[in-house]
Amino acid sequence: MSTRVLIADDDEDIRVYLEVTLNLAGYAVIHARDGVEAVELACTSAPDVIVLDVMMPRMDGLEAMRRLRADARTSHLPILLLTARVQRDDAIDGLDGGADDYVTKPFDAEELLARIRAALRRVETQRTRNPLTGLAGNESILSDLRRRLEVGEPFALLYVDLDQFKPFNDHYGFLRGDEALRSVARLLEDVRDERPEAGAFIGHVGGDDFVVICAPEYAEVMASSICSRFDAFAPTIYDPDDRAAGSIEVPDRRGVPQRYGLLSLSIGIAVSAYRDFAHHGEVVATATEMKRYAKSRETSGSTYAVDRRTDDEEGVHMEVDLP
Repeated sequence: MSTRVLIADDDEDIRVYLEVTLNLAGYAVIHARDGVEAVELACTSAPDVIVLDVMMPRMDGLEAMRRLRADARTSHLPILLLTARVQRDDAIDGLDGGADDYVTKPFDAEELLARIRAALRRVETQRTRNPLTGLAGNESILSDLRRRLEVGEPFALLYVDLDQFKPFNDHYGFLRGDEALRSVARLLEDVRDERPEAGAFIGHVGGDDFVVICAPEYAEVMASSICSRFDAFAPTIYDPDDRAAGSIEVPDRRGVPQRYGLLSLSIGIAVSAYRDFAHHGEVVATATEMKRYAKSRETSGSTYAVDRRTDDEEGVHMEVDLP
């Protein structure tokens, strides 16, 4: 299906010129004659990107953009503004108001196409990456798993969960909580970069959950390194008194003070060498099960658990390997 570009301009000659240019580049074009039509069509025609002329009757491009950004159905769409050279201030106002880019009239067709492609790439990057950590998001994670399963590439999935994160977030606030998550992301990247031969992929599922996908023979080495390095790092993000106490006091839902230990990691590992996974969902379910097992152990510090069951042993017993 072709990428759909909504063009809003009251000049018919410009609309026709843009349609021909975009059609030749492989895009489908939706026409709007003013801002009112642009807002209506954006909500009903599902464009992938919108190009708005600033000066239009009934509703100008800036007002149309404000309405599009305020509507949940269209707020995510990339918007480019077309402005005359004398409308530089309008272009600045547009960028401040939420436009992704602008092109001045008279414009070069190749420049416009390049800016449309750039806007679409930014959207794709945002869609496939976690905005907080910059790591690959769910869609990219599942795509990597599917690829490895389809080509029969051996792999291990490490499901990394940050324990005691909610109390930490409640105690210190969202800003420090976000920084803790970014620190985990950087740590995972550092461990990956130290072993390029592992072919590791790092992803952020969301919240306090992360994944590492790597060659099976490096799974436990990487898990052990992640655990030890995080345990050395975790105390440094606490205030001195809490660090000395080794815990924080946070009220529970009933307002009763509770003590919570320092942040740690629980890692569940699923390995394709032991199981014949037919679907990525089975891999995730197995790693999640092992993560819960690791989390249930009453031990201080970070820990990991490896699922060593084979297909013919499933349901008989669970053999795990813990540090």
